Amino acid sequence: MGVIFQTRQPLYILNLVQKACPNSMYTFIDVEASGLGRGSYPIEVGIALPDGKTNCTLVCPPPQWSHWDDSAEELHGISRESLLVNGRSVLKVAMMLNEWLAGQTVYTDAWGNDSCWLARLFDNAGITQRFALDSVVRLLTVDQQQYWHQTRQQIQQSLNLKRHRASNDALVLQKTLLQLT
Repeated sequence: MGVIFQTRQPLYILNLVQKACPNSMYTFIDVEASGLGRGSYPIEVGIALPDGKTNCTLVCPPPQWSHWDDSAEELHGISRESLLVNGRSVLKVAMMLNEWLAGQTVYTDAWGNDSCWLARLFDNAGITQRFALDSVVRLLTVDQQQYWHQTRQQIQQSLNLKRHRASNDALVLQKTLLQLT
């Protein structure tokens, strides 16, 4: 019989389940953005699910989202024009995220930024976010935190990912945690 728990249990219970079922994994999310700071917004959201599957979608910015930082575009390689042509509406993206992630706690390595960008997405969509967002740091011991960046770089190199995509970044985060635990 499997272990049954709600995702809002205290973290130590989640960690016990992880230790008891070492092949289980957490869900990770990564958000690419138009830049950093005031006025920036999400342009791509990617997730890595516990079963190893990934999902990714571009976000078509509504007209009032006008901030654009060319240096951010150099990093993620996604043009504003590409978003306008290939992106999904903020409502569609918010609904997709809720469908994929409802009831889960989803982890990120950039909680401060990602929580703001997701809040902006859901606020603009006019719907409630149906999943919790937390920092991966809450899953790591102090020792594991010291090796996070080094391990992440090794994982990125070993995966040999050709494109910088949010889903690839989420997968790297997930595999980094797995390597450290």
